[in-house]
Amino acid sequence: MKRLDLDVLEMVVALADTESFARAAEAVHRSPSAVSMQIKALEEALGKPLFVRSTRNVAITADGKSLLDYGRRMLAMREEAWASVVRPEMKGRVTIGVPDDFASSLLPQVLGKFVVAHPRVEIRVIGRPSSELGPLLKDNTLDLAYITRTKGIAGEFVRFEPVVWTGSPARKVWQERPLPIAVFAQGSTARANAISALQRENIKYRMSYESPSLLGLVSMVEAGLAIAPLARCSVPAHLVQLSQNEGLPPLDDVEVVLARSARSERPPCDFLAEQILAQMKG
Repeated sequence: MKRLDLDVLEMVVALADTESFARAAEAVHRSPSAVSMQIKALEEALGKPLFVRSTRNVAITADGKSLLDYGRRMLAMREEAWASVVRPEMKGRVTIGVPDDFASSLLPQVLGKFVVAHPRVEIRVIGRPSSELGPLLKDNTLDLAYITRTKGIAGEFVRFEPVVWTGSPARKVWQERPLPIAVFAQGSTARANAISALQRENIKYRMSYESPSLLGLVSMVEAGLAIAPLARCSVPAHLVQLSQNEGLPPLDDVEVVLARSARSERPPCDFLAEQILAQMKG
């Protein structure tokens, strides 16, 4: 096999970025089994392993990194070639708001491709909690916002994002009572849902850490000082996702929408919104 299929290379890139067959499958809109089969077939054709699989994550090998570099460049050239013919005059500026916990799944997959395909469009990203991005839409500071559905903000449904309890495998703090939790600031839907779930099950808890920053919550979890309710798309591979098996109540999914401001009726905004909806739905 001397031919490299660009769709399979896209799977290699997605798997390297997400370190998870499930998340890579979401990124390329295929099933995890289909991604696994294609990667395995490519490895057999090359005669070398590209990834090392374990029960918890997937790590790329040295040969995989070499192919990954070529794959990124080849995929970027495909995007550029398409854009040069289909939308050669696209230019302007788009300001988009994204909360921390969605940024890790949205920015690499969508904004990176968009910038390559439309190099004359300037992208500005504002990272804040969903509750703070709503007012920025109303006053036209933002063109688009990829957020948890917020009262008073109309938006097109994108997906239901699972929220999971997240902990460190090094220290089982989820066995402690009162349960130490790290949560986003007041106004967070995930925070409200988590507290309601604990109260329904009569599980005593203490607010160990509160922050608007995903990094802050992840740091507390990594240190084994608390568990946190996080959007599954934002959970680092080295942390564990907890369930009822660990004595924790299930958490409601959050509804993710793409909202637009009154001034966003411009071609660059339209095309970026189109790409977000196409790649993130499901």
